[in-house]
Amino acid sequence: MGRFSGKTIIVTGSGREKGLGQGILQHFADEGANCVVSDLEIGEEAERVAEELRGRGADVATIACDVSDAAQCQGLVEQTVERFGAIDIMVNNAGIGFLMKPLLEVDTAKEWDPVIAVNLSGAFYCTQAAAKAMVAAGNGGRIINIASQAAKTGFPHLPAYVSSKHGMVGLTRASAVELGAHGITVNAVCPNHVTTALGAEQNEYFSKLLGFDSVEAYLANMSAKNPMGRPGLPTDTAAACGWLASEEAIYVTGEALNVSGGEEMH
Repeated sequence: MGRFSGKTIIVTGSGREKGLGQGILQHFADEGANCVVSDLEIGEEAERVAEELRGRGADVATIACDVSDAAQCQGLVEQTVERFGAIDIMVNNAGIGFLMKPLLEVDTAKEWDPVIAVNLSGAFYCTQAAAKAMVAAGNGGRIINIASQAAKTGFPHLPAYVSSKHGMVGLTRASAVELGAHGITVNAVCPNHVTTALGAEQNEYFSKLLGFDSVEAYLANMSAKNPMGRPGLPTDTAAACGWLASEEAIYVTGEALNVSGGEEMH
């Protein structure tokens, strides 16, 4: 028995091995939750993520969802409720962070619209769908948005990403104001750099942009600037989500929690 036994969690963008989504689901699986692995497609990799969670003792469903499509987000929640009886925790983790280009060269259709559609609109669609189900059930709930250090600070060559993550904090606050009366808390987690598959692409790009001889040198410099001496890990973000979803955080809502080893302090 764990803190989340009998609870059901959806994590969008969780079908990649060694990704933040997988790390979050692993944390909740270990605490007894029913887990929904969701990604743009449910292929072999997503099935391996699901099978690993089953090995931890979790009851797991895999549901494909393009979060930029409101109807699919509604379907994701409906299928979850049909399968498990309820949705208790929604984690909006799906995101695009690999479209990096100088501001003056960004193509609206190719490098702005897709990022906003997934990172911000997708979080809204899933928040709305999950909240409707939670309100109807009358048992409260938890919505957690995986924002970023880029929700607090500007970074070069990531105008759409930074804008979407700042917007996600605004969505968090607006949602918290309206949903608190229903016992639903809404919070954001703002990790610093985490070397997932997406993070590895950023490492390659920014190590060259900033003139480092290698990715290893870039990462060493990143670690040296961090008060805790290292970049973030998926387990750091997962632990923060676990606390925000727990009864201990029942009176915490509308917050954007930095999980950055002290790199971000506002």
